[in-house]
Amino acid sequence: MARLKDKYISEVVPAMMEKFGYKNVMEIPKLEKIVVNMGVGDSKDNPKALEVAVKELATITGQKPVVTKAKKSVSNFKIREGMSIGAKVTLRGEKMYFFADKLMNISLPRVRDFRGVSINAFDGRGNYALGIKEQLIFPEIEYDKVEKVRGMDIVFVTTAKTDEECRELLKLMGMPFVK
Repeated sequence: MARLKDKYISEVVPAMMEKFGYKNVMEIPKLEKIVVNMGVGDSKDNPKALEVAVKELATITGQKPVVTKAKKSVSNFKIREGMSIGAKVTLRGEKMYFFADKLMNISLPRVRDFRGVSINAFDGRGNYALGIKEQLIFPEIEYDKVEKVRGMDIVFVTTAKTDEECRELLKLMGMPFVK
């Protein structure tokens, strides 16, 4: 079992029941999925850039990414409908817990001048979005082999009804929020 899932069962569930006064264990919010998205805008000029980004995302998450395509044509960006413009991975189950554990305990502390993640990035429905400026913070990525530094969006989707419940859930799981 993943270390974070074990922590969720043994520590987070009792703490959430005590704080919010849940009567049933099924009411307690839990992590549903983590979506990791990487936009590759320069893939229209350089098709190899998308392949490299897909390979890096697969290395980071341990799961093969889906290539995302443009829904509309945008003339200002020279994008046609159906062009490949990014990659995304949806993590669930054990892989989700392993990725979240690695992100919170290994990768985020490697960010230069890291003080914590923003506490204001909740969407009002109990989900949390996090933006990362470079993929180099993950230990699997070799610095010498990186052609271009790319950012990514990481969205934690939970079953929480409110932002307060989600914030408490992620804090108890080990998300380093700014104080």
